Amino acid sequence: MFGTMNIKTRTKKILQKAMDEPITKEEALYLMGVTGRDLQALMIAADMVREAEAGDRITYIENWNINFTNICSGQCGFCAFKRDAVDGDSYYLETERILEIAAEAIEKGARELCIQGGLYPGLDTYFYEDLIRTIKSEFPDIHLHSFSPMEVYYGAQNAELTVEEALKILKRAGLGSMPGTAAEILDDDVRAVICPTKLSTAEWVEVIETAHRVGIPTTCTMMYGHIDGPEHRVEHMDILRRIQEKTGGFTEFVPLPFMHPHAPIYREGLAMPGATGADDLKVYAISRLMFRGLIENIQASWVKLGFKFAQVALLSGANDIGGTLGEENISRSAGASHGVRTEPEEIIRVVRDIGRIPARRDTLYREIEDV
Repeated sequence: MFGTMNIKTRTKKILQKAMDEPITKEEALYLMGVTGRDLQALMIAADMVREAEAGDRITYIENWNINFTNICSGQCGFCAFKRDAVDGDSYYLETERILEIAAEAIEKGARELCIQGGLYPGLDTYFYEDLIRTIKSEFPDIHLHSFSPMEVYYGAQNAELTVEEALKILKRAGLGSMPGTAAEILDDDVRAVICPTKLSTAEWVEVIETAHRVGIPTTCTMMYGHIDGPEHRVEHMDILRRIQEKTGGFTEFVPLPFMHPHAPIYREGLAMPGATGADDLKVYAISRLMFRGLIENIQASWVKLGFKFAQVALLSGANDIGGTLGEENISRSAGASHGVRTEPEEIIRVVRDIGRIPARRDTLYREIEDV
């Protein structure tokens, strides 16, 4: 079909190939630079591959975020959520309060709780274990999609456990899956600037591969649009692709545009003011072409993009629009302007508006129901 389009010969050749097999790193990097009609052709190609792989359903989940503390010992330059314990607006939710929020969320239809927080001094694996057990004892049917790879690594260190020992403890307690956050950009030179106290690339990969090995599935993410370039984004996605080839443990890929307004590295003049719209569309489309046959689900985060632009992402390779969220304080702190909660009816309206089929899912994409 690309034969009649007025696009560059190399673009045409890559996109025709992409109809049948994943694109290479070199091809992906080339596509990161396309503009105009070539960009439109890329979006069409990604949408066609999305249709072949995931069909016309656009999925979402009814979930609730619980950010239980903003007190953190980390030093991430992109984070406007972190506070020190002495700050007047710092907080730490006791388990009793977390249970109250969980009860409210479940009453409102949540089937997943995403629990994450700052690296509160001294928290260890046994704290996370006790929290999981307490929640599961009260609400045995809720899926706990909780604790980032950084939290797992930090907790294991404080408990003097290996990552594998820590993950097995959390799984036995009732952890259902993990968000693949803390990935940011998997390049140690970039990480040295944006998150110098966080996991290295190798350490992040170790936590994720270990989680998959012990039977804890995860999502995978990429936060881009700060000091990174196209080559970093492609390399990051290739690392994720190699992990998935090895473990098969990723349930979805979630691109996360950098929210710049309140981020320290932007205010200090070190970072770009986030990605452009064209950058976003390239990430969605190229990830679909790179991950074909490996990661079926690509999420357009409405919190980051807004519903209008999320619709365009859903026409450019994405097939999931995320969750209803309940509360989401981390993006809001950084300057996201698109709200922290939505009702299923709004998601359904947005999906139907582009001619797709809205479908409610569970965390692991095993139960999907058209609505």
